[in-house]
Amino acid sequence: QVQLVESGGGLVQPGGSLRLSCAASGISFSINIMRWYRQAPGKERELVALITSRDSTNYAESVKGRFSISRDNARKTVDLQMNSLKPEDTAVYYCNAHYPGLDYWGQGTQVTVSS
Repeated sequence: QVQLVESGGGLVQPGGSLRLSCAASGISFSINIMRWYRQAPGKERELVALITSRDSTNYAESVKGRFSISRDNARKTVDLQMNSLKPEDTAVYYCNAHYPGLDYWGQGTQVTVSS
């Protein structure tokens, strides 16, 4: 059974930091692309960051220089370090494991940036 479980969300003030973590089980972790998406109320889900099996990364323009994605294949985890958070980063953040023609999703974790 495939499971992706996110953790680390919460309430943070503008300018603060959070670290999200996604723990995977039931999948061949080292050969996939891992991605973080987010969805704000009333908006479409958007790709925030991805990391390939060779540790190549890519980021949405809105988070470049503030967010950092990393993976640990031995522990089957992917993290998203979020710094200098802004109110517009408020959203539910989802972990995604991507294989050709197949995607797995976590249940999401809420991030709220507010004073």
